[in-house]
Amino acid sequence: MPEAPDLFTIPARKGRAVRLGTGEAIQIVNTHGAQVVDTWAFNAEDPTEFLSNEHMRATLGKLWPGQGDPLITNRRRPIMVLEEDTSPGRHDTLIAACDDYRYGLLGCEAYHDNCTDNLHAAMRRIGVSTPECPSPLNLWMNIPVAADGSTGWGEPLSKPGDHVVLRAQMDCIVAMSACPQDILPINGAACEPTEAHYRVLPRKA
Repeated sequence: MPEAPDLFTIPARKGRAVRLGTGEAIQIVNTHGAQVVDTWAFNAEDPTEFLSNEHMRATLGKLWPGQGDPLITNRRRPIMVLEEDTSPGRHDTLIAACDDYRYGLLGCEAYHDNCTDNLHAAMRRIGVSTPECPSPLNLWMNIPVAADGSTGWGEPLSKPGDHVVLRAQMDCIVAMSACPQDILPINGAACEPTEAHYRVLPRKA
């Protein structure tokens, strides 16, 4: 049997990015079960085209993608497909990536690690600059939405080892941040961010 592809770490509170060719996939693993992973996808040839939650919601007609759904760009094209999801399937497309301003509003007086800076740092590691931080697909983030439109901060419903597989529909760059949120319980009741993992999967035969 062929060996499993190498497993790489997304360090707690930090970000990583990887290039995928058309047909390749990335498996993102919620190693400890309660870690939100902010996830972005950019057209590798033109990073001004990217996974866009607002365009995706309009295309899918729902608040978050499920297994088998395409992830849609700001040019209304599929960039990836959510091929596999072993978790209960609760993800978020409503909440912007956290940033240093957000933590200031939450009472932090010093710099706080955040997903916006993690995105830019991860992209710089592979030699790419992004002029903005699009709204991420927040894997495993549980944002309950009530009938009156109000939202809450729920704990993830995932369990240790749950994973998603995203398959590239064009040459793309996937960036991920193990969210540093340690004030609200989006990374579980303990409010302790942990590492997550990923591996690149080959094209299907």
